[in-house]
Amino acid sequence: SDMARMVDGISDDRIELAMRGIEESGRLRAACDRVAAEMLDKPVAALWGSGVAASADMMSLDATRHLWTARIEPRRRTPAVGTYTHVSDRWAIVYDQPIMLNRRQAGAAIEGALQQKVADLQRLAVDTHGFTHFALAAAKLLGFDLAPRLAVLASRKLYLPTGVRVPAELEPRVERIKANRLAREGWDGLLHLVASLEAGYGSPAAVIERHGSAAQGTPVYECGTYLGKVLRSLFLLDYLIKPEFRREVHRLLSQGESVHQLQRALMAGRIEAKHGRTLAEAAAISGALTLLTNVVMAWNTNAMQRTIDRLPHGTFLELHLAHIAPVAHRHINMQGRIRFAVEAYTHLARRRAR
Repeated sequence: SDMARMVDGISDDRIELAMRGIEESGRLRAACDRVAAEMLDKPVAALWGSGVAASADMMSLDATRHLWTARIEPRRRTPAVGTYTHVSDRWAIVYDQPIMLNRRQAGAAIEGALQQKVADLQRLAVDTHGFTHFALAAAKLLGFDLAPRLAVLASRKLYLPTGVRVPAELEPRVERIKANRLAREGWDGLLHLVASLEAGYGSPAAVIERHGSAAQGTPVYECGTYLGKVLRSLFLLDYLIKPEFRREVHRLLSQGESVHQLQRALMAGRIEAKHGRTLAEAAAISGALTLLTNVVMAWNTNAMQRTIDRLPHGTFLELHLAHIAPVAHRHINMQGRIRFAVEAYTHLARRRAR
């Protein structure tokens, strides 16, 4: 309605029809991929990262409590829905999906890594909500590593198989695990499950969620959890011993938070009851926000590249360019408001009135 009032000759029915066309399955996803690929094609983007790592995290969007997908956001205690984004280490959002708050996000993290078509991901940084032992094993078998930033790190144990020797000072931090009969029997089933996910049969988010703690006692769950515990111990050793690796994980997650700040600047108001009533509408809202975010970052990247190309070579050091992010937005008119300096022409209006 606001758009129809601003543009002469266009009714709100036509605008709604155009919106429905844009919301059709696949269009927003294809547009996001096209903009992200254009952004990553710039030479300056190669200075921001290797292109094989990304972070995955959820951002809450304010919504009315009348939506069935709305949940109470724990920090602000307000109704909200979630959008789960995968942000490349070169800043582009390579995948997004709607998600409910207060639920484990490990399945969504793996689904985004598999469904995205922009980057060849080898490492995905997540927070504690995006991690389970079973998901860690599934991701490894799918060809990439989950790198979780775990909460309450001081209480985490190193899971090691029985018989593996460790230094005496590490023994208090070690918990011995043993591959029981169910874990050994579940290896073939786990490989079959991973092959099905890689081939595109079924939703990874649904499959990983079904293999949560409620699946204890099943061979596939026991095998995946056993393997995931060993892999998590190897990850923790790298995380604690290698400062460069630890900084890389933190940098990836910080990039995701910076992109969330840009998304919050773009998302004005809250989601009302007439929008987001179905999963398709929620996906359209998440996809539209992702598309606008990628457009802003691509515009900033293009402006940076034009400036670099226009000035003599060596004007900007690559070390400095690597730390300039394309998420600035103060120079962008987010609300589409245009102000005309009519004060300088008030005398003409007075003459015509006479």
